[in-house]
Amino acid sequence: MALTRNFKETVLRHAQENPAFLAALLEEAAQNVVDGDVETALGQLRDVVNAAVGFDSLSRHTGIPKTSLMRMLGDPGDPRAANLASIIAAVSKKVGLRISVSADPEKALESAKS
Repeated sequence: MALTRNFKETVLRHAQENPAFLAALLEEAAQNVVDGDVETALGQLRDVVNAAVGFDSLSRHTGIPKTSLMRMLGDPGDPRAANLASIIAAVSKKVGLRISVSADPEKALESAKS
């Protein structure tokens, strides 16, 4: 289902006005990458970049050309893992967040049993 312009503008405005929402959006994007839902993560990262960083600034921080970044985070984006890590690291630093990954062995055991 295509998102409406209204919805995209609402997400952008909310991310610009609410640091907790922006942080949650970035955290969810990183979690989606780890979970293998890269398509969703790319859209979320694009929203975070548009709301908080901008593609020009992201390009300066990552050393990746602006047009390449826009293609990577567009539809159908297909960034390499190194580029995706660089984008997440730069955006996290710019918005003042630390992204970390943790393992939940109990959850893994539950998944393995089902």
